[in-house]
Amino acid sequence: MLDISWFEFAVLILASFRLTHLIVFDEITSFIRDPFVKVTYEPDDSGQVVRKIHIIGTGWRHTMGLFLSCHWCVGIWSSAILLVLYLLFPILYLLHLVLAVAGAAAFIESKLYFG
Repeated sequence: MLDISWFEFAVLILASFRLTHLIVFDEITSFIRDPFVKVTYEPDDSGQVVRKIHIIGTGWRHTMGLFLSCHWCVGIWSSAILLVLYLLFPILYLLHLVLAVAGAAAFIESKLYFG
């Protein structure tokens, strides 16, 4: 059994949340998604702007587009990667902390602005 404290577990959760959001939604990583998906913003019937994802291509390219547009899918892999890094390379715990603090800040901001 892994010996992970509740604090470390919370750090891993928040780091995974932030890394997932970084890959799926953030503009800074759009270069990763651009070959596979096209994102547009269109108003709906109520006037709200809605983010629309259009998967590009077929075969492997289409599969990657589906994967990169799914926060649940990316979340599983982000969690797995961060856990492996945590276990094999303890020096990278600083990366986990940075992502966790950014994740907590993003969560708090989303609750303040979007309640």
